[in-house]
Amino acid sequence: MKKKSYLSLCFLPLLFMIVALSPACKKNADASGAAPVVKSVRLYLASPNDVEISNGDPKTSGAIYSNGGVYVAIVGNNLKNATEIDFDGVPASINAAFISPNNAVVKLPIIDYTKVDTTKLYSLVYKTPGGSTTFWFKLGPLMPTISAISNVFANPGDSVYVYGTNLVLVQQFIYGGTKISSFKSVSDGSSLGFLMPAATPTTQIVITTKSGTAVDTIKATPTITRISNENASPGDSVYVYGTYLKNIQSLSYAGAAINSFKTSADLKSVAFVAPATSQSGPVSVTTKFGTGTTIYKVYTPTYLQNGVIENMEGGWSFNGMNGWWAAGSGGINKASNDPFGWLTHTTDFDGVLGTNNSIFIFLNTGILNSGDGAWYGGSGTRLSSNQWVPVANLNDAPGNWAIKLEISVAKGWNGGALDITTDAGGGYVYRWEPWKTGTAYKTKGWITLTIPLTSFRASDPTLGEGMGASINKITDLLGPTGNTAANIYVHNYDAAKTATGFYGAFDNIRIVKIK
Repeated sequence: MKKKSYLSLCFLPLLFMIVALSPACKKNADASGAAPVVKSVRLYLASPNDVEISNGDPKTSGAIYSNGGVYVAIVGNNLKNATEIDFDGVPASINAAFISPNNAVVKLPIIDYTKVDTTKLYSLVYKTPGGSTTFWFKLGPLMPTISAISNVFANPGDSVYVYGTNLVLVQQFIYGGTKISSFKSVSDGSSLGFLMPAATPTTQIVITTKSGTAVDTIKATPTITRISNENASPGDSVYVYGTYLKNIQSLSYAGAAINSFKTSADLKSVAFVAPATSQSGPVSVTTKFGTGTTIYKVYTPTYLQNGVIENMEGGWSFNGMNGWWAAGSGGINKASNDPFGWLTHTTDFDGVLGTNNSIFIFLNTGILNSGDGAWYGGSGTRLSSNQWVPVANLNDAPGNWAIKLEISVAKGWNGGALDITTDAGGGYVYRWEPWKTGTAYKTKGWITLTIPLTSFRASDPTLGEGMGASINKITDLLGPTGNTAANIYVHNYDAAKTATGFYGAFDNIRIVKIK
């Protein structure tokens, strides 16, 4: 045995020479003994959809962002028997079954670019028993983007976040014209945190990263979502609701400048006293970030403008409109003359339309039993047919149009819904139930109620009328011509009696384009 082993050892060099002369054996020897060579990196997709993402030059190669779920194919020589494959200095998992002498399919690792060694950025290090090679390609964050800011009105020193994508490897950050020296990215690059600087002389944001530069502006243009009373009398309190209502430079109501106003702490409303003006016009708020203006007009003579369904002034006919019939009562201020001879004189609803003598409908239902309430019998009123939306606009999005009316609830209201339906509505109902916030509801004089047409809903099998799906198109509610009659009434949907009746008035019912 010793003699045989000795002979075998003597013949080993000859055996290696024979293997070396064999092409197949030479290939195996290269895989284990020669240094690896990487020629390119491709996204691992079925041909012909595979895409080359590198040519060895990170300046001209394509770029990809690793989220740990992307596979790439490494193309080269001597790739068999890989011991380590690093991307941007982060090791990847190796599956020997996916590696051949000329190709290696590898899943990219999750790379935290807030902690990556920047000296290894854009590098691929491939190691085998035969050696190691470094190949450069742009594996890293793509161009940064900016999508939102957490709080544009933060006080100096408060924490603020810029949201977007690829907000890592930041080289320079300028917010509102001020260079920010200290900031922190989250690992996935979705936000960049910093402290609000003492001064922001401009609205520009510039974020420069290793991958490029994102330029945006601080977006805080004020918006107006609703107005508490669009037909207020001079001296009445008015609230404008919206967003970004801070550092207001100018405010106008119906074209009249408002010089004294107060912004709420949450920046969602501005309060002021209605000016003495007889003109109509939009409401406008201007800050350093821009101007928000209503597309509709407020104040008298709003009731004379297009879009009015009924303002009660002319009984069954006014300005060519059809009229109304009240199962409730028509009202007028006690100091005013009754043009019809049957209106109820009251001061409970003074102040509508900037005067004290406007005609209006009011309802005084008393306690309602379960299921009580209809447009007839003292619980409501009927509006005769009128053109709600111009025929040319019937294909508009329903959310672009709204019913507006002035309403005043003189006594605490708890129970029942104020319903609005149309003859052409196919069962769609709008239900107004503000008392459901927990206390009996009462207004301080007249307010403007805005009802987007999308607030009209079908019946739900469980929840009942007006609680199902919203209308899909305007004609669902108004019919093919946009001309329909309507009903406004109080109805009790609960199994028990209402805690109170409804004592409220409404006037100046109109259809307005709000978007």
